Amino acid sequence: MENRQNIQGKKVFLLYPHSVIRDDLLDSLIMAGFEVYTIQDEKRARMLLKKFPGSIMFINIDEKLKEKEWEAYIRSIQEDPGIKDCGLGIMSYNQDINLMQKYLMKMNVSCGYVQLKQGVQESARIILRTLEANEARCQRSCFRANCQDDISATVNYKDDSGLYMGKIIDINSKGIAAKFEKTADLPLGPVLENMQIKLRTGIVKTDMTFFGKRPDNKQINVLLFDPELSGENKLIIHRYIKQCLQKYIDELQV
Repeated sequence: MENRQNIQGKKVFLLYPHSVIRDDLLDSLIMAGFEVYTIQDEKRARMLLKKFPGSIMFINIDEKLKEKEWEAYIRSIQEDPGIKDCGLGIMSYNQDINLMQKYLMKMNVSCGYVQLKQGVQESARIILRTLEANEARCQRSCFRANCQDDISATVNYKDDSGLYMGKIIDINSKGIAAKFEKTADLPLGPVLENMQIKLRTGIVKTDMTFFGKRPDNKQINVLLFDPELSGENKLIIHRYIKQCLQKYIDELQV
């Protein structure tokens, strides 16, 4: 289990992330290669930690529960044999040094205390450093987001033989896996120019490289993004990945 987890990386949950920083923080963490989800229910959060042993969760203690209730909640996780191996961190605008020391020194919260007042960039930097220390990044360099059921995730390109339309099966920061409506005789290696990717309301136009067929399904083509993909296109892709991840965790039965 441990080796598999190291390869796939660890799921990172943000419990009640503050609305002011949530989207920017998620963008930073996902673009850095971490599989991040938000949760809006502390009871469901516990069940998800059981579902995914070894996960990491940052808790915004400014929301929902009172201080004593958060203490009891955190201790209940630390004392539960089924989830005590998860990593816990604190997020808060509260700069009280005594509060910080209580969580870090007395309660031994392993993933630190993030002072949100320092801003999104600094908060993201601290969380990223913690995630790196806990080997939370996928060793494959990036994780895949499944979008097989999203009819709005499509790809198309045109060459001398006609227009090819495809359905995107999954996507990551490096490329896509897609199944085309008609057999696409894609050249291995050479750049395919001006491919258009539609991700719900976002459209990415970019050159891509055909990497080959999926070993387990020869009908699925793997295509890699242009390494010089623009920052705007990267943001469209990562925000779509964020939507796919959140949909998956929101619909998961636990």
